[in-house]
Amino acid sequence: MNVGLGLPISDPPVLLDWARSADAGPFSTLALLDRLVYDNPEPLVTLAALVGAAGRIRVQTEVLLAPLRQPALMAKQVATLDRLSGGRLTLGIGLGARRDDYKAAGIDTHGRGARLDEIMTDMRRIWSGEPYGEEIGPIGPAPTRHGGPEVLFGAFAPAAIQRIARFGDGLLCASPMADMDRLFRAAEQAWRSAGRTGRPKLVAQLNAALGPDETIEEARGHIRRYYSGPQYMNLPANYTDTAVQRMLTTAGEVRDALNRLTDIGADEIIFYCWSADIAQIDRFAETLA
Repeated sequence: MNVGLGLPISDPPVLLDWARSADAGPFSTLALLDRLVYDNPEPLVTLAALVGAAGRIRVQTEVLLAPLRQPALMAKQVATLDRLSGGRLTLGIGLGARRDDYKAAGIDTHGRGARLDEIMTDMRRIWSGEPYGEEIGPIGPAPTRHGGPEVLFGAFAPAAIQRIARFGDGLLCASPMADMDRLFRAAEQAWRSAGRTGRPKLVAQLNAALGPDETIEEARGHIRRYYSGPQYMNLPANYTDTAVQRMLTTAGEVRDALNRLTDIGADEIIFYCWSADIAQIDRFAETLA
């Protein structure tokens, strides 16, 4: 089982130290979330800095809100980061769930799934080196892998699961653990039905914090703030409280999650750390050992 860490967003300058420390540990990936109307660092800019600070570990957007971005420029930015990292980029991509992010970008929330399909069609064409359109030539640089970097979709709904087989390499699943087995199997079924060979990559994400009470309370506070407000689409009213309560806070809970997710076929698990306490990296490393 590969294990990655989700980066805290409350103190951007400390992320360079996080990258160096995690790069020296047993971790596979560093992941960073995306929002527009929030004080998080922009993920593509930030990960470009982190791949220079860490020479081994992969980086991943989790998830990049593609409908908020212009596809030709986004494809160029992603391909550039992929090349700068030597192919260490995984593009986690999705729709997001906040109305205010869409309002700030001037994008209508209606038809956002269809917009994502169009964006992926455009980006795959660009990454394959084809002309962008009539009287418009190719857009480089070419990514490390022909056709683009590894793409994982954050998905819950059936239409989103089908998108994995059409455009992606796998599923990035941030649902409650009780739902992950069902979503993993749905992704595999969609993959087979589309005639894809092999199997989709299956990645789980869980919120977690290891450390003293102040570290755990800091993490809970950041989760509560992040998920607060009336702007969410298609989430239950008690989602914020549920997200706080589900956060893993002990080494035993982390090991139990690893065992359970291994049993249902996860290829990787990302423990998303909401506290900036960098000592968490050593605590997770000790737990894995």
